[in-house]
Amino acid sequence: MVNKLNQILTGKADALNVGLLLLSLILAYLLPFSLFLLSYAVLGPLHYITEINWLNQKQYFVQHKSWIWVFIAFGLLISIPPMTHLPWVKLNTQPDWFRKLVFLITDWSDILLLTILVLAIGLMFLKKGWHIALFFVFSLVLSKLITQYVLQSFIVIGIFLPTIIHVYVFTLLFMVLGALNSRSKASIIGLVIMLTSPLLIWFVNVNPDFYLSLESSKSVETAQNFRFVNFIAEAFSAAENGRIDSYSAIGLKIQTFVAFCYTYHYLNWFGKVSTIGWRKNISSTKTVVIVSIWFGAIALFLYDYEIAYLAVFYGFAAYCA
Repeated sequence: MVNKLNQILTGKADALNVGLLLLSLILAYLLPFSLFLLSYAVLGPLHYITEINWLNQKQYFVQHKSWIWVFIAFGLLISIPPMTHLPWVKLNTQPDWFRKLVFLITDWSDILLLTILVLAIGLMFLKKGWHIALFFVFSLVLSKLITQYVLQSFIVIGIFLPTIIHVYVFTLLFMVLGALNSRSKASIIGLVIMLTSPLLIWFVNVNPDFYLSLESSKSVETAQNFRFVNFIAEAFSAAENGRIDSYSAIGLKIQTFVAFCYTYHYLNWFGKVSTIGWRKNISSTKTVVIVSIWFGAIALFLYDYEIAYLAVFYGFAAYCA
């Protein structure tokens, strides 16, 4: 009886998942810029804070949680150079030591990012503190060698890993595991849609005039500040001097893919509550805190998107601690 009930619930969750996939794909095609910004501002904060809470309950799947301070410190350092691109931050007016620090961190950003990725893998298996310390040094040296000698490591590590690889590839792998466990038709259909969505987006014709009539210039400008379109286009040699017109056919297709990935990644998290179990053990007090932070983040995004982007990043870093 229990197994039958679980099968029914899993089947409904898989069917819902297919609906969320199609919804994300359609909306991304119609409003690639606005949907991305809306998803990031509304769904994003709730996703990240509940995910951090769930990871905290799981002790981040590591033996030594104290190493989280390395991740927080590296994350905060990596966030400094992007801050200099904000309109109100003029790097040439800053003290000389700060400019040198920014240039140094920029040179080391990929190394730091890859280091914490390799270290995270080691923390899952290593138990003794001195073993972890040695592995940390090994991670730093390995990351330095990879970023120095592997072609296009900057794009893959510095841009794609915490963004597109995270929201598309990791979500896809999670769906593969779900399909293998449930073996339902809906889960297989969802997996096929997820796998073929990049091809579908690429081969469907787009009309720039259509988007000019739907998207506001403010939405396009704000979405461009994330620079995903330029980075992806540059990775596939489709950009000139590191830039591409967002309203070009390629630019629109890339932005559609980005909007789809982020929107579905967030919706998939909320649609798999029972599977992941992230809602378990959330007390009434914690619920109030989470909802308050979520509403506060949305209000801040409505006030100023760029300020909210930074505030949410640093706020979640503090929440991790």
